[in-house]
Amino acid sequence: MKLFVKITKTFFKGLLLILILLNLLILLTGKTYLYKGFANTYLKGRITADIDEYKIFDNRVVKSGPSHPWPVGKDYNTSKIPSHYLADMERMNTIAYLVIKDDSIRHEEYWGGYSDTSHSGSFSMAKTLVSILVGIAIGDGKIKSVDEPVADFFSEYKEDDKRRITIRHLLTMSSGINFDESYKNPIGFAAEAYYGSDLRKLIFKYDAVTEPGKYFEYLSGNSQLLGFILNKTTGMSVSDYASEKLWKPIEAEHDAYWSLDHKDGDEKAYCCFNSGARDFARIGKLYLDSGRWNGRQVVPEKYVLESLRPAPLIDTDNDSKNERYGYAWWLLPQYKGHRIFYARGILGQYIIAVPDLKMIVVRLGRKRELTSINGHPADFYWYLDAALEMYGKQ
Repeated sequence: MKLFVKITKTFFKGLLLILILLNLLILLTGKTYLYKGFANTYLKGRITADIDEYKIFDNRVVKSGPSHPWPVGKDYNTSKIPSHYLADMERMNTIAYLVIKDDSIRHEEYWGGYSDTSHSGSFSMAKTLVSILVGIAIGDGKIKSVDEPVADFFSEYKEDDKRRITIRHLLTMSSGINFDESYKNPIGFAAEAYYGSDLRKLIFKYDAVTEPGKYFEYLSGNSQLLGFILNKTTGMSVSDYASEKLWKPIEAEHDAYWSLDHKDGDEKAYCCFNSGARDFARIGKLYLDSGRWNGRQVVPEKYVLESLRPAPLIDTDNDSKNERYGYAWWLLPQYKGHRIFYARGILGQYIIAVPDLKMIVVRLGRKRELTSINGHPADFYWYLDAALEMYGKQ
């Protein structure tokens, strides 16, 4: 018994020492964001972020204006999600599934207490919104063109190979900057950007390591830089510019929330735009109509068309010609006779557009299938195929 007590005391003394040393290391390196990260993942039984985490951050409101609700089709919810797709949707903790065709809601379903008025995180779908705002800023004359150098806005980019990086390179994920995109590394870029409190300090410490405009390598830091450029060129916060130039013009029904790195700070432009399925669908409609909303040109048509073309790059995932990414839109040029473009987030957030069918599919949820097919998440096909099966021939 005495031996057991002695071993137990030694163990806990050792554990206490390790905790003290870890805390000292965190404090000395300035990585105090780890406390927030651990508290909101591991201590809650998770290993990654959650769709409702906008509630733990400071947010800026993206205000809506006079709204125009989606018309509801005569056959609203008369078609059921095929059982084999439904089982997968529920297994992936889907919270919203919305199908719009010919500008009216045909199918709408929610799970887990969510509804058409709920907000949840978009994660990387926010990158697509930032791309749209860049197009609007070009149309407004705030940004000269996609080929304007980033060095025009930030002195940090007037040195070395950074001088060659342009807005186009940021939009197409080809800047060559060595941002880290690992979502499992607690001390990597993604974790610090998400849970940290100083995005500008973080972003500007990274360097260009490969030739810009050559390789497609998906890195969130590129979109964050675009957010800083929007802030500098418009003289407005990203949220306020989004409200005036996008959210109000597309007649969104509800205010949205954009999470910040700290109170009154910068928007996490690469992620963290929070809204609901019906308003997310408006982004799909806007680009189905070449940047117009009910006849009004919101985004320059030329920019929209460029956005939906594959950037001429080498895809680092398969070392071949890029066919799946434009200006922050994912592309599937040919699928069952349809051309598809879509926005996506890491936990299975999707805005999917099928132009020839005038169809928009929105899926929101807590999980995404980790396997991929031709560079696209396997679950993306489930949500698309379910909609095609239900309404593709109508």
